[in-house]
Amino acid sequence: DTFDHKNQSEYAKLATRGLSEELVRKISTTKHEPDWMLEKRLEGLRLFLEKQLPNFGPDLSALNFDEIIFYIAPGETVGADHASKSWDDVSPDIKRTFERLGIPEAEKKMLAGVGAQYESTTVYHRLKERWEKLGVIFEDMDVAVQKYPELVQKYFMNRCVPVSDHKFAALHAAVWSGGTFLYVPAGVKVDAPLQAYFRMNAENMGQYEH
Repeated sequence: DTFDHKNQSEYAKLATRGLSEELVRKISTTKHEPDWMLEKRLEGLRLFLEKQLPNFGPDLSALNFDEIIFYIAPGETVGADHASKSWDDVSPDIKRTFERLGIPEAEKKMLAGVGAQYESTTVYHRLKERWEKLGVIFEDMDVAVQKYPELVQKYFMNRCVPVSDHKFAALHAAVWSGGTFLYVPAGVKVDAPLQAYFRMNAENMGQYEH
């Protein structure tokens, strides 16, 4: 029953449902993003509203976007500059959730790094020193936007999946939150796994880690 477990999410009852320019701007402002990222989000919103639902995959005609929660921060929000670096710093409630998923055990097995995102906010992120010394960047996406803007702007939804790819790619660009940024310099080989864990806890919520 591990994956059926969920914590009480009273904060979700207060969250805004539906998508709007106001919400997109709020996400960007909350994260103190540069202007170019806000423009990328607004481009995504515009394309999302213009594009039709894709004709591949399941029938989504009954999907009601007005009922979806596109952005949530849990009661104890950890900002981009304050992501926990030690398991001991994570709040007890969130820690219990991840313990049920086995994340502490995975960390003890000498993984190269672990990131964990709870709803839309990263709460635990660490990279072993030996990779940092080689120039490997394994970071919270929100932090990467601030610390490595040139790298993020160069690759963010410009290469593999552009913003204009389809309706849901555009939606992702508009409301993305959190996720993992990985950069391995040319000539460097990473021979251990880098892992990130993402958990959805609230019903009717969309999670858009990048």
